[in-house]
Amino acid sequence: MSECKINHSPEDVKSKYESQASFLPEDLKPLFEQFFAQGHTQDLLNEVFHLLKKYDLADEQEKSERNNHLYLVLKNV
Repeated sequence: MSECKINHSPEDVKSKYESQASFLPEDLKPLFEQFFAQGHTQDLLNEVFHLLKKYDLADEQEKSERNNHLYLVLKNV
């Protein structure tokens, strides 16, 4: 994934999550609920946004890599 210079708000991240939720593994969804209940740094918001961006269009290997990264990020916040 390329580096982006746009800062994404918590609302942007939540909207992106909602648009991709049906494509995500079920066990990630409670982690996102916990994530959205807390405040986060701009870097973390941007990272999660870009992991979700075009998730539905990613191939299976890319989805697996993104899932692993999301698990690490969401379980450590």
